[in-house]
Amino acid sequence: MTFDEPVTVVGIGADGWAGLGERGRGALQHAQVILGGQRHLDLLPATVPAQRVPWPAPLLPALPNLLAAHAGRRVCVLASGDPMWFGIGSHLVRLLGPEQVQVVTHPSSITLACARMGWPVEQVTVRSAVGRHLDSIRRDLVPGRLLLVLSQDAATPAAMARILADTGYGASEMTVLAALGTDREHRVDGRAQEWATEPGDALNIVAVRLAAAAGTRVLATMPGLPDDAFDHDGALTKREARALALSRLAPTAGELLWDVGAGSGSIAIEWLRSDPTTSAVAVESRDDRADRIAGNARTLGVPQLRVVRGRAPEALAGLPAPDAVFVGGGLTAPGVFDAAWDALRPGGRLVAHAVTLEGERELADQATRRGGDLTRLSIERAAPLGSFTGWAPARPVVQWAVRKS
Repeated sequence: MTFDEPVTVVGIGADGWAGLGERGRGALQHAQVILGGQRHLDLLPATVPAQRVPWPAPLLPALPNLLAAHAGRRVCVLASGDPMWFGIGSHLVRLLGPEQVQVVTHPSSITLACARMGWPVEQVTVRSAVGRHLDSIRRDLVPGRLLLVLSQDAATPAAMARILADTGYGASEMTVLAALGTDREHRVDGRAQEWATEPGDALNIVAVRLAAAAGTRVLATMPGLPDDAFDHDGALTKREARALALSRLAPTAGELLWDVGAGSGSIAIEWLRSDPTTSAVAVESRDDRADRIAGNARTLGVPQLRVVRGRAPEALAGLPAPDAVFVGGGLTAPGVFDAAWDALRPGGRLVAHAVTLEGERELADQATRRGGDLTRLSIERAAPLGSFTGWAPARPVVQWAVRKS
């Protein structure tokens, strides 16, 4: 898809036309078609002559056909603030290529919020609740952190306050900044545990200085969460073995993991917690465990985890190709490793754990066929032994780790 002139994306603030610079105004006056949300289109004066086309819903699946319908015309796109910050600009660049997109930036709500709060932008964690599950902020709960959340609507601040109070962060200072950059701009301050403010302006951003109550458990994003951080029925890759498995899976930004025979979902969840741009699919045949995986994902701040109910290898058919695969259950089922290996991208990593003799034999056979490393993991924990203390060994785990050349 090509255009005679690049598509110009113009960032616009809540102050509308009055807040645009000369370049943004010129692009809009020159356009034949302007695409954008109805709220943004309504900010333009009648003197802008272009055809105005509001975004369809859902937007992203319809975007290619919408752009194709206007190929050959001068097209402008309106976006909130900085179009490359949680905005449509990045989607257009991926779709059309950077040479087909020009971006006219505008101060984002993040920039304005940091200016109002007196916070250094580089020290702030930014999340968006627009079209995303608010439980994702649970991953970012660390005392002292500065957190900005772009609200989905007027109800977002109260929903955030409930999450903070429920997780031991009720003492956190919250500020709702509404209608930033307009003559309606205002703020509401309070603490999460006392938040009783009625919903206000739908166009708002929430600023939080996180503070935890005494005794609140702080969960790191490094692999190796405590076992009791997960709801499980015993189908859990234990803490030390989990940390070692993730070290071999080596999560990297933007990569996809398959967690096959996921049990409680601990491997997939820790993979997702390592970097917010990663993705994961947890495959689990038992419905009760699949429900438990989804609950663990929400509680631990990665509600985007995709849970596939079914038995491997059949349940793997049609899934997007993974960058890494962990096989924790069902590894003796015929065809599981062949299906995972065939789907794995070149350079991808596969890790499997076995705790039975049958599983060990399968991993030894796979290592003979495909190479890689076999490691036996033995963990002992101090435990009462009569009136003394002795070492209680956990069940040994055999790990097979291999990289696909």
